[in-house]
Amino acid sequence: MTTTPLRTAVVIGCGITGTSVALALTGAGVEVALIDRDPKAAAEAAALGAGTPWTPGRPPADLVVVATPPSAVVDVLYTAQARALGHVYTDTAGTKDIISADAELRGCDLKGYVPGHPLAGLDAPGRAAAGPGRFTGRPWVLCPYETTPDRALETVAALVELCGAVRRDMTPEAHDRAVAVLSHLPYLVAAVLAAGLAEVGPELLALGGDELAAVVAAAGADPVLGGDLLTQNAGPVADAVGRAVGELGAAARTLHEGADTAPVELGLLLERGRQGHAALAQTCELRTPQDARTGGRV
Repeated sequence: MTTTPLRTAVVIGCGITGTSVALALTGAGVEVALIDRDPKAAAEAAALGAGTPWTPGRPPADLVVVATPPSAVVDVLYTAQARALGHVYTDTAGTKDIISADAELRGCDLKGYVPGHPLAGLDAPGRAAAGPGRFTGRPWVLCPYETTPDRALETVAALVELCGAVRRDMTPEAHDRAVAVLSHLPYLVAAVLAAGLAEVGPELLALGGDELAAVVAAAGADPVLGGDLLTQNAGPVADAVGRAVGELGAAARTLHEGADTAPVELGLLLERGRQGHAALAQTCELRTPQDARTGGRV
């Protein structure tokens, strides 16, 4: 258990992630102030019990959480630090390498900033899916700089703990390669599959059932935020897409050629898929809310 006090916080960005962070903190007794470029969004989050809209004259908070799209994080961070909104800062963006580098180039105070990312799924539009338990048992990656002081890291670790998440420390590069395969590629694949369903009539769509809905569920994420996320992790995502396209292209050639060996060749691909499915299922079975209390580092 961390001993760093976290009594006050400012959450900038009142989408699903920001509102969920604020709800978890208020539920833990933290005083939260909310900022969003759309005052209506901050008011709606406040109505859910996520805190109160920020007002000038507040003393610096213990922690400022930047929960904006990835492309906006560095500008928002720089401005928040210039306004002295808090003592320690973190973010929740789904990419880390470009943000970490740009924060240094922009002249942000790196000793007061710990890049972070709670892995709790892509954001859908609005705040309907926000909740204080969104991060319970989920990984929350921190990518501290080599010069990050213990005090800043302990403050952000307290945030992770209060949200019920599992702390994982990674380099920004390792994080981005991982999420490209585990999140961003599946999101793109789901979008491609779902796009093919847009012109299918409801009678035929009904044949798909729950199984198809689960496969394309990620396509329900906010497309504006999704496009921003993918372009901020362009290199690793492009590499992952290239590998997947290669596999699909080989399968297409096998089917077109219709050779006697086609069932075996396709079976090898499907077997690798089955093994990956089994590995993921086993990992998910081991990940429980109780695991969150044990902590974790990679």
